[in-house]
Amino acid sequence: MVVDHEERRRQIAEALLRIADTQGLQSASMRAVAAEAGVSLRLVQYYFETKQGLLLDALARLGTQLQARMEKWIVAAGTPPTPRGIVTALLSCILPTDPESRRITRTYAAYYTLVLNDPEVLEAHGARQPEQLEGFLAKQLRAAQQAGQIDPGKDAEIAAAGLLAMVNGLGSSVLGGQRTGDAALAILTHHLDELFRAS
Repeated sequence: MVVDHEERRRQIAEALLRIADTQGLQSASMRAVAAEAGVSLRLVQYYFETKQGLLLDALARLGTQLQARMEKWIVAAGTPPTPRGIVTALLSCILPTDPESRRITRTYAAYYTLVLNDPEVLEAHGARQPEQLEGFLAKQLRAAQQAGQIDPGKDAEIAAAGLLAMVNGLGSSVLGGQRTGDAALAILTHHLDELFRAS
């Protein structure tokens, strides 16, 4: 029998992500991951020598899942894509408004909780994806400025950082039961309406 090693790694990493989503990463021991994946502890240790290696592999897979979701939402936003359509799609798809986005948001929250206590992991892996996303949003905002859709006097980098921070805060408030996903989307839309109003 030929063993598909990548499929095995994926099976184990996704078991860790399920535990992170439902119980938090403090519950994701190698033994618990093995039980969730339906494999032996020895097999988990064969594919991932350390727990940190498993955590980082699973985090990369979570990032890939979020990326795929973003791409799908951008395509759904219309052709040709406009800066506002792209910005709206990206920020809306991050908000926990459906089962997939709630799972992704909860799992990222579990990672943030973990890395707060491990500055080295945070420094090496924690900020890369948010920085890339912030840069991409700023690029879209600059394109909107050039098209006369946003006040040219606004700082695109600061606006992008603010939008992303707002969406992260709104996501936490949805998961915490403070507001519904629809209410969070309405707040986001209000802020985008304010931003995409050339003066």
